Amino acid sequence: MGRLCETADLTDVQRAMLASVRDFVNTQILPVATELEARDEYPTAIVEALKEMGVFGITIDEEYGGLGESLLTYALVVEELARGWMSISGVINTHFIVAHLVAQHGTPEQRAEYLPRLARGELTGAFSMSEPALGSDVAAITTTATRGDDGRYTLDGAKMWLTNGGSSSLVAVLVRTPSGQPGGRHRDLTTFLVEKTPGFGEVAPGLTIPGKIDKMGYKGIDTTELLFDGFTIDADRILGGEPGRGFYQMMDGVEVGRVNVAARAVGMANRAFELGIDYAQDRETFGKPIAEHQAVLFRLAEMGTKVEAAHQMVVRAARIKDSGQRNDLEAGMAKYLAAEYCHEVVEDAFRIHGGYGFAKGFEIERLYREAPMLLIGEGTADIQRMIIGRRLLEDYAK
Repeated sequence: MGRLCETADLTDVQRAMLASVRDFVNTQILPVATELEARDEYPTAIVEALKEMGVFGITIDEEYGGLGESLLTYALVVEELARGWMSISGVINTHFIVAHLVAQHGTPEQRAEYLPRLARGELTGAFSMSEPALGSDVAAITTTATRGDDGRYTLDGAKMWLTNGGSSSLVAVLVRTPSGQPGGRHRDLTTFLVEKTPGFGEVAPGLTIPGKIDKMGYKGIDTTELLFDGFTIDADRILGGEPGRGFYQMMDGVEVGRVNVAARAVGMANRAFELGIDYAQDRETFGKPIAEHQAVLFRLAEMGTKVEAAHQMVVRAARIKDSGQRNDLEAGMAKYLAAEYCHEVVEDAFRIHGGYGFAKGFEIERLYREAPMLLIGEGTADIQRMIIGRRLLEDYAK
């Protein structure tokens, strides 16, 4: 058994939880992941089992029925899940961000209404910022929420790249609430908590989920558009109760989400390393296992080092956030490095497999198609470099 990605100073509860998740991944996810991915089938049985295990409420306070665990615990669980199949960790990630937003920014009434149901998995969460004409430029959002004389809001516009869009039942949606007040494009953005029926088509009056976007990888989990056309919602569904705070709320959610994406990259890279080193010891050329050829041996050394380095950055970013400090620099670094290293480690494992890595049905072929999503999810590599560079200039300002 390998020793990569071990973490020091964990509690007995954390170790027991990770052991339980690791066993679940080995017995319930890895044996079926490639088949489910090939069929682009939502992993219903796996998701329901994770609800029973308490994973959907892992960071929600015990007073609301959750496990009350830290971001570090969550990140380590995500590493294990992504090692089995990245799409599973995607289901959990969007749910986790919504729970975090409600817990940190919701009104007391919103926390009491939503957190117990989120902890049980009775509600499954998704969040939506992107639109067809924008990605990382969040302040350019054009979907609007207009307040009527009765105090209710009407939402109109199109959202894009919504993970869990069809299967979710509670969506945190960032829209523009024009106020006419000065203060820049960020000022008029508001987060609404939208409940809907899981599925596709018209899932609520004035709200349509057209269908799944077909992707080269990251299958099983649904990625969708979200179309508002005269959708009305009460003002008490504004996250935190007041309009105009949405940008800062969502950036907080993305900050913890970047730790999640980094953890997913570590998990997938770890699995690619496992596949590569196993194959290298079994495959023989020129009378010996290819692992004994220097070129392959050096490749394995680099792969293992990259997995371990990325894991340590994830742990650091999570622990800083858990301490109550700002971690946008560390989260950006972790996400950037882990995603880049994951892509490199997966490609190295692909090269080690030779022609078999190109064949459908081999696990490394699936990973090779899934890894690129991590380069763009929760902000592209270039966006991460901008965030990192600006924060470094702040820290080292003359």
